[in-house]
Amino acid sequence: MDRCMPLLILLLMGRHGLCQKEEVCSKSLINSCDDCIKSGPYCAWCQTLNFTKKGEQDAVRCDTRAGLIEKGCKENEIISPENKRNIAKDDPLSTFQNGQVVQMRPQKINLDLRPGLPVSFNVSFKAAEGHPVDLYYLMDLSYSMKDDLANVKVLGTDLFAALRRITNHARIGFGAFVDKTVLPYTNTNKEKLQKPCDENDQQCQAAFGYRHVLSLTPNKNNFEAEVKKQFISGNLDSPEGSLDAMMQAAVCEDKIGWNSNSTRLIVLTTDAGFHMAGDGKLAGILEPNDEQCHMENNLYVKSTEMDYPSVGQLAMQLEKNRIQTIFAVTQNVESVYKELSKMIPKSEVGVLSSDSKNVVQLIERAYNALSSKVTITHDNLPENVRVVYRPICSHGEKSEKQGVCDQVHVGDEVIFEITVTADTCMENKFFTISPRGIKDTLTVTINTTCKCQCDTAGPIIDPHPHCNMSGSISCGICRCKEGHVGQFCNCKTGNKAEHTLRTFCQKDNGTECEGRGDCVCGRCECYNTDSGSQYYGSYCECDDDHCEKFQNQQCGGKGKCKCGKCECNPGFEGSACQCKTSDEACRTVNNSVCNGRGICKCNQCECKGGYQRPHCLECPGCTDPCQTKVNCIECLGFESGPFKKNCSEACKTISSKIVMEKFTFSSKECKQKDSEGCWMSFKLVQLVGEDNYEAEIMKKRDCPKPPDVIAIIGSSIAAVALIGILLLMLIKLLLYMKDLKEFRKFENEKKKSKWAEVRHHSELFVQTEIAVTHF
Repeated sequence: MDRCMPLLILLLMGRHGLCQKEEVCSKSLINSCDDCIKSGPYCAWCQTLNFTKKGEQDAVRCDTRAGLIEKGCKENEIISPENKRNIAKDDPLSTFQNGQVVQMRPQKINLDLRPGLPVSFNVSFKAAEGHPVDLYYLMDLSYSMKDDLANVKVLGTDLFAALRRITNHARIGFGAFVDKTVLPYTNTNKEKLQKPCDENDQQCQAAFGYRHVLSLTPNKNNFEAEVKKQFISGNLDSPEGSLDAMMQAAVCEDKIGWNSNSTRLIVLTTDAGFHMAGDGKLAGILEPNDEQCHMENNLYVKSTEMDYPSVGQLAMQLEKNRIQTIFAVTQNVESVYKELSKMIPKSEVGVLSSDSKNVVQLIERAYNALSSKVTITHDNLPENVRVVYRPICSHGEKSEKQGVCDQVHVGDEVIFEITVTADTCMENKFFTISPRGIKDTLTVTINTTCKCQCDTAGPIIDPHPHCNMSGSISCGICRCKEGHVGQFCNCKTGNKAEHTLRTFCQKDNGTECEGRGDCVCGRCECYNTDSGSQYYGSYCECDDDHCEKFQNQQCGGKGKCKCGKCECNPGFEGSACQCKTSDEACRTVNNSVCNGRGICKCNQCECKGGYQRPHCLECPGCTDPCQTKVNCIECLGFESGPFKKNCSEACKTISSKIVMEKFTFSSKECKQKDSEGCWMSFKLVQLVGEDNYEAEIMKKRDCPKPPDVIAIIGSSIAAVALIGILLLMLIKLLLYMKDLKEFRKFENEKKKSKWAEVRHHSELFVQTEIAVTHF
């Protein structure tokens, strides 16, 4: 016992003492008590008259309760709304009697919350003995489950006996599934649709997706009779349409016969995996599952029209309809259904024997596992509301989404501490808290306190002397009448509107007096700073407390802060006076500072446009001077070009000399064309400064030879003559071709004429011969 004492003391300190969360009031722009209590859960307002000193803003009235007491505000003058809770309905926990049972309390609670301030309350749960159970047995009737069906047909007695050990109010139903009756899931040959099993199997029912066989009933004889009528069926692929069947069993409440007060169970038995959303595309089924009941004559009629449901859709509907699931599967698919169980609330997985003989024991174990785990969660949670669950039990799990107590037996009472926080103002918002798979619910209604209810001791004085008889007191501050403004209503607006006067207090149409003062008659009256000094400037834009720091000292301790900028003592410089005045490191070999292309600050060069440290010598991004200085080189070296007339003025930043044979500078050689088309060679060296050069210019230019005019004219004439001759020859050729064509036409006509004459003579000769013969 003595060794446990230190640990107990630490726990008590953590919950009630030293480890308690520090109360902080993070203020922003505060103009009223309402603004104050909205700015943070631990902000309080002092309504004492004359609480503020001269130059202080009304925002000093807003602080933590401890801070206000330290400033001299009396406890009874502090306004800080507290959370309130009212239990509207709290029926006691009860056992199952006359069809009614209460397993969770309270049932209704109303919360009046301060934004950001959490409130906690307890919820009790006790699993009632004899609570009714509805069990729907959903079986895979594909051909591979043939042996299992034979055993299920005779398990009615054992199954009901197992349920009777749990409760006296048990009902059982039966449904079967295979898969969608379309390719590629099922053979769509007409004969195969009617008998999808092997030819040797005489007892085989037609292919189907999902069939509801027996509604929930307390009569075991009815169960055994209906199950015995069932025969095996078949399909093509290995995965089955189990999610289709589970969705219909969950949403078709009237068809299945679910009791509103019962514990609802679906037992799914299969030896194969499952199809899910998206698989329907293989059969050209594109319409998503609508999560509605589509049962006609106990058959799922939309099986070939709608896709399989997604796991998320199924999980939502199972939870919505308070259905718990037991997956009784063979060992080959155990891992698949264990992964599925992680995504479906209140579900368990058990391994079937090869012929399902152990199904009763499996269901019993799975039910005990489900019922011994109590999970409290919420639904329809409003925006900006947070809920945290802390289970008070030996096997608990704390979470923001749910509270879990495991290994809870029938009759055990467990408690959950629930903490609710509303982060913003809201009215008449509600959400529900309930145990998964149980009908009982707790309705939580939330309202928030976002307005101050200020006490007024004594008669209300309006107008009040404190407000210059031009306003009344509200929560310790003045509320001015129309035509008066200011902290004490001491400014008359006259003919000008209040907003017009306030614009005179806004810099660049920004915040009034930069949020550091009051606008009184169009002029800013600045507040005091936290250090006791005062803001100043036309718009209270200046203070001497917020300059850049160096080594955690304002202005490095080597200067004074003036309106947010450091004024350094002699011998120091920099934005925080962090540097000694020196240019030693900025000096170059020619004793210039930064080569004249920058300024020395804090003993470092700050180079001008494009030049680089350390001494602003090179400028990689600048335009090549070989191109920018070409006109000056031409006028300085050869007295020609655009700057010929004012060369000395335009090119005064370049000093040049002419070289005969070779350069003496080590810089790169430039080759550029001048205005006469000649190539100039020169070198440039940049001197101290941005635009200051020395040039060496090669005297001799490389000019191209002038064109041979005579040769150009001669060749042009020869070309014209040649083109003319070619044209004449072409014309001659065309005329020749035309004449040849006419000649050949003439020859053809001539031949035709001779042939006609010969033919005429022949006809005369023949006629003569005929005449002689007759004669």
